[in-house]
Amino acid sequence: MAGGAAKYRHLSRKSSHRQALLRNLVTSLFKHESITTTWPKAKEAQRLAEKLITLGKKNSEASRRRALSVFYTPHDMLPKLFGPLRERYAERPGGYTRVLRVEPKKDDQAPSAILELVDGPKDMRFAMTARTVARQRSQGSESLNQLTTLNVQKVTRFRKDGVEDLEREIKKLELDGRKEEKLAKQEESKQ
Repeated sequence: MAGGAAKYRHLSRKSSHRQALLRNLVTSLFKHESITTTWPKAKEAQRLAEKLITLGKKNSEASRRRALSVFYTPHDMLPKLFGPLRERYAERPGGYTRVLRVEPKKDDQAPSAILELVDGPKDMRFAMTARTVARQRSQGSESLNQLTTLNVQKVTRFRKDGVEDLEREIKKLELDGRKEEKLAKQEESKQ
């Protein structure tokens, strides 16, 4: 049937190669919490990663066996999936990963993307929101615009101690900014 709706992206690979690729991407994602790849690969890996985190939240023997069959290094990844990641996403109803489009990294100009686990230490939206709030506060503006307010709500909603973590990150960025200003003044005074 020509033009039928595909259930997944074939990624120009045969089935076994595609499954191996996705297993490798998901294993790397859970190991590093953020990976850079092409956009179609990231979207397919996102589907598998979301299913694995849902299995981790169930925490049954059957879900452990299913997750064991996906990971390439299961003895490293299973404790992480059924431990810290399960606790991190216990209250979140879905949306455990995020795909961000970025400029192509290589010469081939393929559309690139970053696939990351949300609410983790490498959460890019959290870092960008903290940087924006710190910059606005350093400029003397205490009120946030509508988009920044929405992003603050998004990054703190399901994160445990989200507001406190965001304030801590903002204070850290403000201190770093003051150190840079002080160093710049010292350099100017030397010249």
